[in-house]
Amino acid sequence: MQTPFFKTYRPAINLLFSLALALGVMGCEPDETQTVTTFTDLVFEDNFDVDGPIDESSWNYEIGNGINNGLPVGWGNNELQYYTDRPENIKVEGGMLHITALRESFQGSTFTSARITTKDKVEQRYGRIEARMQLPWGRGLWPAFWMLGSNIDEVEWPQCGEIDIMEYRGQDPSTLIGSVHGPGYSAGEAVSKEYVLPNDRFDTGFHIFGIEWGPDYINFYVDDVLYNQITPEDVEGEWVFDQPFYMLLNVAVGGDFVGPVGLNTVFPQTLLVDYVRVYNGSN
Repeated sequence: MQTPFFKTYRPAINLLFSLALALGVMGCEPDETQTVTTFTDLVFEDNFDVDGPIDESSWNYEIGNGINNGLPVGWGNNELQYYTDRPENIKVEGGMLHITALRESFQGSTFTSARITTKDKVEQRYGRIEARMQLPWGRGLWPAFWMLGSNIDEVEWPQCGEIDIMEYRGQDPSTLIGSVHGPGYSAGEAVSKEYVLPNDRFDTGFHIFGIEWGPDYINFYVDDVLYNQITPEDVEGEWVFDQPFYMLLNVAVGGDFVGPVGLNTVFPQTLLVDYVRVYNGSN
């Protein structure tokens, strides 16, 4: 396990330099006059140190194919997996959370996997949110570390807002995407940017995926690289990121974002999570 990762201050020149290295099509460069927040107050961490099931004081299982969440089969994205709480699909072992996608016939689906959330248990408004993970690979795999607005039951999606800290197409193992969704800029119209890992792949080692989030910005990081900043000026609609959000971790299989599962995709495939941490900050 590594010691907590955070940066206490990033001068504007370093922010601009990091953005100059990044690839992508949307988002903006940081405002040189913007206040930089120091995120040092650790308010939540799960280091997955105890073998067995997840800690249900912090995490919830989401089960099924989407129908029980009021969505069409496939979680609204034409996904192929059925999420379970079985140890075959999700367990803590060896200091890691393992979320494993399997090719199998189960409850009418052709794949199984797992999805967990911190809804009603760990919710955060602003701060640094990060996870250290090694990603699976193969065409049709869709792992994600993301957040939804805690008011989703009252206002539904996308009015509640969504922050995709990391999502990734398994067929493109050097590239990930960070996005925000809200009213007027959701699904295919989300505000997104890609980050390409130089000369490496996300399935061959661990990397830290995180955001630093304040009242008028969300900064996206891979390890120590800031690759995008999104502000209210970047969205074509209401800025809804001024309320508590909860975290989600999952591995989807197939669906609109990644396309069909490849004939050569090998199963099982596992997302390994070393830790999840949340920090508060002060100016």
